[in-house]
Amino acid sequence: MSMMHSDPVRRVFKALAATLLCLHCCGALAQSWPAKPVRVIVPFPPGGASDALARMVAQKMGEQLGQSFVVENKPGAASTIGIAEAAKAPADGYTLLLAAAPFVITQYVYPKLPYEVRRDFVPIGLLQTTPTLLVVHPGLGAGSVADFLKLAKSKPGQISYATPGSGSLPHLIGELLKLQAGVDLLHVPYKGGGPALADLLAGHASSAFLSPIEVNAHIKSGKLLALASSSVKRTPGLASLPTLAESGVPDFESLAWFGFVGRAGTPADVLAKLSEHLQRALSSADVRSKIAQSGDVPAGTVQEFADLLSREHLRWERTVRSANIKPE
Repeated sequence: MSMMHSDPVRRVFKALAATLLCLHCCGALAQSWPAKPVRVIVPFPPGGASDALARMVAQKMGEQLGQSFVVENKPGAASTIGIAEAAKAPADGYTLLLAAAPFVITQYVYPKLPYEVRRDFVPIGLLQTTPTLLVVHPGLGAGSVADFLKLAKSKPGQISYATPGSGSLPHLIGELLKLQAGVDLLHVPYKGGGPALADLLAGHASSAFLSPIEVNAHIKSGKLLALASSSVKRTPGLASLPTLAESGVPDFESLAWFGFVGRAGTPADVLAKLSEHLQRALSSADVRSKIAQSGDVPAGTVQEFADLLSREHLRWERTVRSANIKPE
């Protein structure tokens, strides 16, 4: 065979050999995973509820798999710093990201992010979902959602709602309520949830959307009044509280949620193993009990999380664009 003909043949054989080697390595990776500690990036500060949730579930998964799951906090810029860090990681199952509502919301608020969540990540499973509560200062004089909406319509742009900042989940929930109920509320952003809650308690703000764990004690003491939850159906922990959907705002739904995602391109066997052990962790009695204290325990399946993410993208893309929300 002449050199002219043998070179292309050699190239074909080299390419074939490289492909087989790659397939062999990927198969070996999937079979041996996890052969080293797994990073879990939490894009929020240490010590908060999301950090505690990630650590608890990661520890349980590590116990099951006989390998360390090491949580790394990468807070800042509405969680985009941590998400960007995870987006740069290899697609090998050794880096997970704790995703929450900002994982979706910031994709539409910030125009030039160094990642695209639907392209760069794949769902592994949900850890927790929880509704937020529409709470008001007792001095507002609104004892129900109907009262609140009537008051808002009679005083357009005067009834305020406090949030942890522009583009935050409570801000978006308020904008969603404005769109669906046809009311004009005044958004007052603060630098975090603590100052927003403090001003609401002091009566400097009229209302807010906050998590049950943030406001339960203040509701019991009578310092705040809970009007409704943001879930579409009543949840077991809030069975006596009506939802916005049943209080004059049909189909209204917004949940705070947390889930694990991995890098797109991670071997399917590794993703399946991660999903399986996440579901096992969530089904253990101690983890279920702790999660149920502040929210609802999901099934933890990939499909459940994928369906939720699809709904979240539709909801928040529409809301951000309709309200013309810009980064601070």
